[in-house]
Amino acid sequence: MLKDFCNKLLEKLKINGRDLTVFLLSFLLAFSIWFIHNLSLDYSSLVSVPVVAESNIDGHSGLSSNAVSIAARCRTTGFNLIRIRHAPGRKSVQVRFAKSDLHYKEGDLYSISSESLGNYVNDIFGDGVSLEAFTSKEVFFRFPSVNHKKVPVQAMRILDFRQQYMAVTDMKLDPDSVIIYGEPFRLAQIDRVRTQTIDLSDIHSSAHGIVRIEKIKGVRISAGEVNYSLDVSRYVEVKDVVPITVRDIPQGKKMAVYPSKATVLFRCIFPLISDPSGKVRFYIDYSDFAASINGRCVPKTGKLPEGVINYVTDPMVFDCVESEK
Repeated sequence: MLKDFCNKLLEKLKINGRDLTVFLLSFLLAFSIWFIHNLSLDYSSLVSVPVVAESNIDGHSGLSSNAVSIAARCRTTGFNLIRIRHAPGRKSVQVRFAKSDLHYKEGDLYSISSESLGNYVNDIFGDGVSLEAFTSKEVFFRFPSVNHKKVPVQAMRILDFRQQYMAVTDMKLDPDSVIIYGEPFRLAQIDRVRTQTIDLSDIHSSAHGIVRIEKIKGVRISAGEVNYSLDVSRYVEVKDVVPITVRDIPQGKKMAVYPSKATVLFRCIFPLISDPSGKVRFYIDYSDFAASINGRCVPKTGKLPEGVINYVTDPMVFDCVESEK
């Protein structure tokens, strides 16, 4: 009956099937333009997003154990309102808050004020959103306590120096130690953390940069990266022949060293500040001999003259023979 009525109406209006199709398509196009236009306009509306907090609080987990619904009146486009309100599954947004913005309350509970939350509007609600006002003056997150300990950072490096260049000192890291957090059985197995490989080639000047720390499964690290610096200098080599003496021999004992002299190659900063030849004394300490298994010892020296980076002796190890006086 309804079908007959529609057919009679179309006949009376003299509208054929082709005209009807064009009319419907035009109507849908006009509606789409109107709908898109309205969604592109700005609106002021109340929105709410569940948030899990991330931070780096000493002695506590890096993530909050609770999700907090943060509500605010915001101004944004209709598209953004649909995105915020109808996000699939309403999955919690993970927002990293600066430690200084979180205030201790009690136990594992920390709060953040609405004034501080204003710095994280785009992190919480997304880009293109302007805050008008939060509905709460502060929100609370719980960061569970975790075990932690301090460990050194070890630089993993591949260094290739240009000829006649070398490091003046060991590579420096800042910070040179970090705090790691995790379950006791995991922490017990870790005595240091390592950087990603610092690969430098053709080094002929001091180097510095930033390198990330290798992540460890199940463990949180207080810093994600460290600064490294390497003091590099051109050097010259100075050769000298020095006697090898003995120190701290007990009364009634004497000790001979074979060979009694060594050829020493000094590496000195260029240009040469002073010639170390004849200024450095090398000796075998009797305590080292007493602690050795086979009487073979490495000679020692006192403070090196200014400008001397390091040295190599030839031979590197000496035979020591003890006898009675």
